[in-house]
Amino acid sequence: MYMLNAGVFLLCLSVTAASDRPNIVIIVADDLGFNDVGFHGSTQIPTPNIDALAYSGLILNNYYVQPICTPSRSALMTGKHPIHTGLQHSTIGGSHPYGLDLIETLLPQRLARLGYTAQHVGKWHLGFFQKEYTPTFRGFESHFGYWSGRIDYYDHTALENPGYWGYDMRRNMSVARDCYGKYTTDLFTDEAVKIISQHNTSKPLFLYLAHLAVHSANPYAPLQAPEEVVQKFSYIKDVHRRKFAAMLWKLDESVGRVVKALNDQKMLHNSVILFTTDNGGPAAGFDLNAASNWPLRGVKASMWEGGVRGAGLLWSPKILNPGRVSQQMLHITDWLPTLVSAAGGDGSSIKSLDGIDMWKTLTEGRDSPRKEFLVNYDPILDGAAVRFGDWKLLYNPQGPDHHWDGWFGPSGRNETAPETSLKVIIEMILNSTVAKAVRSATPDAYQNLTSVRKDAEIHCGPIPGNATKVCNVTTSPCLFNILHDPCEYTDLAASHPDVMAILKARLQDYIDTAVPPRNKPWDASANPKYWGYAWTNWLDYPPPVAEQIDGSVTQTAFANDISGDMQPE
Repeated sequence: MYMLNAGVFLLCLSVTAASDRPNIVIIVADDLGFNDVGFHGSTQIPTPNIDALAYSGLILNNYYVQPICTPSRSALMTGKHPIHTGLQHSTIGGSHPYGLDLIETLLPQRLARLGYTAQHVGKWHLGFFQKEYTPTFRGFESHFGYWSGRIDYYDHTALENPGYWGYDMRRNMSVARDCYGKYTTDLFTDEAVKIISQHNTSKPLFLYLAHLAVHSANPYAPLQAPEEVVQKFSYIKDVHRRKFAAMLWKLDESVGRVVKALNDQKMLHNSVILFTTDNGGPAAGFDLNAASNWPLRGVKASMWEGGVRGAGLLWSPKILNPGRVSQQMLHITDWLPTLVSAAGGDGSSIKSLDGIDMWKTLTEGRDSPRKEFLVNYDPILDGAAVRFGDWKLLYNPQGPDHHWDGWFGPSGRNETAPETSLKVIIEMILNSTVAKAVRSATPDAYQNLTSVRKDAEIHCGPIPGNATKVCNVTTSPCLFNILHDPCEYTDLAASHPDVMAILKARLQDYIDTAVPPRNKPWDASANPKYWGYAWTNWLDYPPPVAEQIDGSVTQTAFANDISGDMQPE
């Protein structure tokens, strides 16, 4: 009887420990620019729900991501820099037969060991040529979303190089054709809310919500949102920015609904919420989009600050003195060990990571243990950048295309809705869905909102006439002091040879540890026309039959339709 009681006691103890672990929610905004969120000072596009989280948590003002999608998502999931996983160059296209290496242990797998239920909603973009590379084989118990890099917001098709087109919406391994015609942001929000509302709270939840918004869709209709939402922003003269604003409004609405669901389920008081972009914003038509990184330099896919300084925030009741701006140096690889520690594990003991456990640093306001990081090294584009203290060395920050080496708006300070003053915007934040939910978990929130808003802004002054134009010489990199020159106006390489020597050496140290890029050419067998016009894990099936006709190769589908019911063993 004693032994039975002891076993019951230990079982109860383990259940209690699991239920005490915080729920972890990661919300990734795709291609969101530094200046697209209100908490960095823009008044052009209100983001009251996102801002309400930021102003009651931590605004991450010295936070860095990777220049593009796949590298950032791999870093988030592994805690390793892409140079150590072979994903440092470009993204994984729909027809590329490779993915994030199966030897890597991903964040959902590590959290599962701590008793978490891991659910994924939204974008994957880490490879799907074989089933083992897809989300439900990488630690997630469920996945609703798409495998490729971007899709149409309504018909959910993806147009991928070299011109292949097909449907890309999945529920686990099955093609979710019933989603056709429904707005993607709403689909993902509904799914996230459903997961939260049906969650068994005896176990902690890990929810990875990776939105399509605000990424552009297929080139023939890149910016999409419900027309009634677009009309809310009729005061924005640029039609592309107006549509972008509507896409962002729907994203902000989603954040509000997710936080409300956590509160309704009595989970918010014991939750950690990370909101982050995956890379800098594609501004001024880059990638057919209309984001803003102002006043930072550069756009998505570059190593300028505008390409890698991320819009991000952390929220949790465990944060001491919330409602503040964090200036601690932080890199996207840090989230894996940090969230493992937040979950009650020992993130600092995980071996072979590039990320650093920042949980106590962030929640207790300690000095950051991180003093440096590699921005990126791309041997194919012959570009690199490294941060060391306040300094940044870089060359060929966006490869051979120097058109995007400049500064792109809008500033978002001079095109505001009629009769919408800063006071009105603050009222919108305080009356938002998130703010109402947050007050139930942390009643003293929003005591110093106005001053925090000012602290989170970056000011650089007008672009000087003698600003450094390009940094395209590998043998003569540029050097910037990011603390005093966050907009990268003035190259100081010539006047600081001692600093240059240190950063060159550190960059070489990183380069010496890099593994070769895993990139592979596209595979014609991936073409969705062979698989019922749906993107699929094509290498798990017999290949289409190649036929030689008039000197050109065409291919006949081995199956006219693959609805998802037929899957490899």
